[in-house]
Amino acid sequence: MADQADDKAGPAPAAVSVEASSLGDQVRTIKQALKSSPVRRQFVWACIGIVAVIVATAIGQVLLNRWNQPFYDALARRDLPGFLHQLMVFAAIAGGLLVLNVGQTWLNQMIRLKLREALTLDLIEEWMRPARAFRLAHAGAIGVNPDQRMQQDAGHLSDLSTDLGVGLLQSFILLVSFIGVLWQLSSGFVFHIGTHALEIPGYMVWAAILYAGIASWLSWLVGRPLIRFNSDRYTREAELRSSMVRVNENVDAIALAHGEADARRQLELDLGTVLGAMRRIYGAQINLSWVTDTYGWITVVAPILVAAPVYFAGDISFGGLMMAVGAFNQVHSSLRWFINNIGGIADWRATLMRVADFRIALGETDVFHDTEKRITFTENPAGTLTFERLEVASPDGCTRLAEPEVEIRPGERVMITGDPRAGKTLFFRAIAGLWPWGSGSIGMPAGAAPVFVPRMPYFPLGTLREVLNHADGITVEDAEIAAVLTEVGLERLASSLDRSARWEHELADDEQRLLAVARLALRRPKWVIIDEAMDTFDGATLRRVLAMLEKRLPDAAILNIGRGQHNNQFFPRSLTIVKDAGRSALKPARVRAGAIEPPPLAPRRNK
Repeated sequence: MADQADDKAGPAPAAVSVEASSLGDQVRTIKQALKSSPVRRQFVWACIGIVAVIVATAIGQVLLNRWNQPFYDALARRDLPGFLHQLMVFAAIAGGLLVLNVGQTWLNQMIRLKLREALTLDLIEEWMRPARAFRLAHAGAIGVNPDQRMQQDAGHLSDLSTDLGVGLLQSFILLVSFIGVLWQLSSGFVFHIGTHALEIPGYMVWAAILYAGIASWLSWLVGRPLIRFNSDRYTREAELRSSMVRVNENVDAIALAHGEADARRQLELDLGTVLGAMRRIYGAQINLSWVTDTYGWITVVAPILVAAPVYFAGDISFGGLMMAVGAFNQVHSSLRWFINNIGGIADWRATLMRVADFRIALGETDVFHDTEKRITFTENPAGTLTFERLEVASPDGCTRLAEPEVEIRPGERVMITGDPRAGKTLFFRAIAGLWPWGSGSIGMPAGAAPVFVPRMPYFPLGTLREVLNHADGITVEDAEIAAVLTEVGLERLASSLDRSARWEHELADDEQRLLAVARLALRRPKWVIIDEAMDTFDGATLRRVLAMLEKRLPDAAILNIGRGQHNNQFFPRSLTIVKDAGRSALKPARVRAGAIEPPPLAPRRNK
């Protein structure tokens, strides 16, 4: 049982320290993801389309603003025909703007959809590169909850980027459009202060810029902590979700051990950290509301106060005043885009850190421990498997074979064993190329791809027939599948070949291993390397499995890494793995990632 505990623990995670990535690194990372995306062309065309629609909308807004003067002047003159004519003009302008607004909404949704598709496809592709997901899982906190970063965070980043980007573009175009209007309305006006005359060209423009600039500066000052608070909240939410998933996956063991109270306390602790993070966000949002709401109320009268000197001096009519107020509001609304979106910007910044830093970490898993020695892989033309002075490095020492040079010939059956904590699973992963750090060399048989059988097998979603035909695209007759299932003791599954299921949930652990052995027999590989997949079988089951392998794979070389309690006739040769703690340990690696999970807010019990 001690050996089993060692195997479940596996090798210690590769030590990783973290360097913060900059905003520039994060933006460049997202641009790189979009540049290589298969949906890039559709995304670009949608962006071009929305720019055209926003420009057309700005022209319509300028026309609507100019409409204010003749409309309100007609009201002031009590000119009914002029009033009705202006209503017709309004209907035409408003109708055009309505069509543009609907078009903008559709394009906004398309951009959001294509951006989500591009980001998620890119993250999945990077994550699923050979051995990356495995190495990331052993890279520390940056590898925690990759599902949330690819599903929830990528989707949230797409929504925020689209809304903020379109809003910023629209505000900029409206600003450019209406600054000229506002400048013209306030040009040539002279302030008379006593005996002095002061002329400020376009003073209403400068007033709007000053007014919005002060508000933006105060909003940023008060709202900036939201970036850190939002990032912390997403981390806490991920921890709570992970704990809930863990409880759901272990409900049987929890119930048998009467561990509901401990599980509840852990969930309550994780929920408390989430609520604490949310309280800090809400506190910062309340402080921000004092600034934004104050400026919101002042804005009700601010444009009239700014335009009032020109109106009372008689330089513009009442319609001109309303036109100036409308132009001031448009300029001010464009300039206060930052104020209105400070919360969203902080949320976007936090989400960008999580998504971009995750992608950065995916790329840098390829160079983890790049200063450390690596195991050399070669091919043996003679078709043998060799280990020459092989040492597998880990943070707590190295794992090696007792014999410095080993050659295993085709058709040999070898039992590889070792003491608890010797690192048998680490040795298995090194042979498979998942753990490349160490020294020495592994010579693989030329022209033959070994099949690696882990302690717990992987079954893709699909029918049982697809599961058994998985990996090599082989097609096996149903009669042969039924015969193999019978030989391993799973004859009851022969009638379920066309049924789709989550087989890892439907089958017990030993049944999953037996199904993996059946799949192995159907594939008929020449080389098989097993990591303790048969250690839990009872005597009768083990004899049945070995008899089936003897019959179905008579010429295959089989290496079984385990506790050594197997049939010596089937495995006549044995090798021993030893742990050498005196060797230099694997040094910490470095990865750039700013959105690393912070330390817990409260002490956490070991899980």
